[in-house]
Amino acid sequence: MDKVDPRRLIPRTNDLLALPAVREARMRLSEHVIRELVRHVQEQARRGELPPGQVEPTVLAAVAGRQATTLRPVLNATGVIVHTNLGRAPLSAGAVEALVAASGYVDVELDLADGSRSRRGAGAQAALLAACPAAEDALVVNNGAAALVLATTALAAGREVVVSRGELVEIGAGFRLTDLMESTGARLREVGTTNRTHLHDYAGALGPDTGCVLKVHPSNFRVDGFTSAVPLHELSALTQANGVPLVADLGSGLLAPDPHLPDEPDVASALAGGADVVIASGDKLMGGPQAGLLLGRKEIITRLARHPLARAVRADKLALAALEATVAGGPPPVVQALHADVGQLLRRTDRLAEALGVPVVPHDGRVGGGGAPGVPLPGWALRLPEGLARPLRAGDPAVLPRVHDGSCLIDLRCVPEGDDDRVLEAVRQALANLEVADAGRAG
Repeated sequence: MDKVDPRRLIPRTNDLLALPAVREARMRLSEHVIRELVRHVQEQARRGELPPGQVEPTVLAAVAGRQATTLRPVLNATGVIVHTNLGRAPLSAGAVEALVAASGYVDVELDLADGSRSRRGAGAQAALLAACPAAEDALVVNNGAAALVLATTALAAGREVVVSRGELVEIGAGFRLTDLMESTGARLREVGTTNRTHLHDYAGALGPDTGCVLKVHPSNFRVDGFTSAVPLHELSALTQANGVPLVADLGSGLLAPDPHLPDEPDVASALAGGADVVIASGDKLMGGPQAGLLLGRKEIITRLARHPLARAVRADKLALAALEATVAGGPPPVVQALHADVGQLLRRTDRLAEALGVPVVPHDGRVGGGGAPGVPLPGWALRLPEGLARPLRAGDPAVLPRVHDGSCLIDLRCVPEGDDDRVLEAVRQALANLEVADAGRAG
């Protein structure tokens, strides 16, 4: 009798698609995703990597484990609060609730009282103005770079933007502010030098072709030593006398001074110093969603809002909802991590260290995201073998540690206290996997 080819025993596609669990999965996964999962398992069986009898349970497991998004939640154990590679600011519970509420139909541009069209994002605008009374008006766009592009386009397209050479910064992923501004059709008029710029440098550059003066906070680096920069209040007196708008790009998103970061500029102080427009990010020290904020004089904000480019860079309903909840709600996770009690951090770290039998070492956290460069945030960390970093990142939950000086460091500053035990179990599992791998190599 001829031997039956085992590949003929592989369940048919239609039979697998008709399984009850697979049918139910269509409520959360698209048809093409489900079919691809089924095809992949069948191909494994055809190659002899999987017995035909294991095809059905493997398909069921694959469908059950597949999510609609490939993004994975990560426990941030680096001590870096605004971690760009992890999506910058984690949202508050109130902001998450607002996102869920805004995921359906909402009155983002509708006055429910009379049924007429209303100003988009009026709630977020009102929350920003209440939190920053120094601003006459506010506009929200989709990120900080878009805010800068909008401002320079509306105020200086085809004209000059006067800016200090020491403030021509490069931001993340190789993007340079110079390239962004020149893409708008504005021409850069550089003044001063890398380390020293004086008021007379700006004064000498102003003329009929000046569209605006831009003051950029070098948020991701510091220049020390023989330096000089012009304070906003001095620059404001010059620009007002010449009828030229003064734009201040702060980047980090503080609305008001923070005693933990005395050298970090904030929106309220910049407006009090005479800036006509202040640009900031929503997903850094503000602790909200990705957004670009423009606050300042009503006349100029209105001019920016009416520019055609404003439509292309406007924020969507989800960002507006989360931003309003962030500004109007309680302290978001970023603020809580920044102001974390060092003694409580030590107690939490000691508890995990005792359970794991590993040492605790002093560890300075950082703001991250270009905020407060070089400012340490004193804290503590578990010191683990460097080899644990990879299994921790690949585990469930995924834990991102800091690898430094031959060690894998676990800093709980940015980990919600309720997740401490999840970190503990993740480390235990990683240690167990490392021991198995070491035993295998030894054998």
